[in-house]
Amino acid sequence: MNVTFACPNCREPNRAFIECDDAPLKCAHCQESSAVPKDAWIGPKLRKCLVCHCDDLFTRKDFPQRLGVALVVIGFVGFVVAHYYYMVALAYGFLLGTAAIDLLLYLCVGEALVCYRCDAHYRGLDEAGGHGGFDLETHERYRQIAARQKQAGIEASAPVVDSTADASGVGSPEADMPKVEVPKMEVPEADSPKDAKEVASGD
Repeated sequence: MNVTFACPNCREPNRAFIECDDAPLKCAHCQESSAVPKDAWIGPKLRKCLVCHCDDLFTRKDFPQRLGVALVVIGFVGFVVAHYYYMVALAYGFLLGTAAIDLLLYLCVGEALVCYRCDAHYRGLDEAGGHGGFDLETHERYRQIAARQKQAGIEASAPVVDSTADASGVGSPEADMPKVEVPKMEVPEADSPKDAKEVASGD
């Protein structure tokens, strides 16, 4: 069985080949190994993820999504260009050709078992373990759980603001700054309004 997974410890991508059911998964980067749950296997069927021990798995065709999108784009662009030059037969040939290639690949490729939580892929299984196809509700539930965990980690790592500072500035960064005294300028007193104007003008 071929397993593609991200290490829970260092988050680096890994690909491992497992021959026996109780073989642990070992990261090739940090050498961290995870033990296989006792109830992960029921006969030849995989019931739990070997990486995160989640029991919510689904089956899907082991078909590269980028290749499928590329076929759709090629068929659409070819149809538009051929139809623009009034080559109707060629235009529909692009659509039917790409659809036939897509169907052929879909029938030829095998199935993979995927974990909703950690997105680990299991290939080469004899049986999918009775797991159904992709369920959007289950995927959304695990996506929201991951988003909340990420948000909790950001809040936990955020700097803590000292709330003990009072109005006088004790406990704040401004309290540690040295105070600089500004000398006061002495203005001579004026005996009359005329003298006050001369003092103000600097004469």
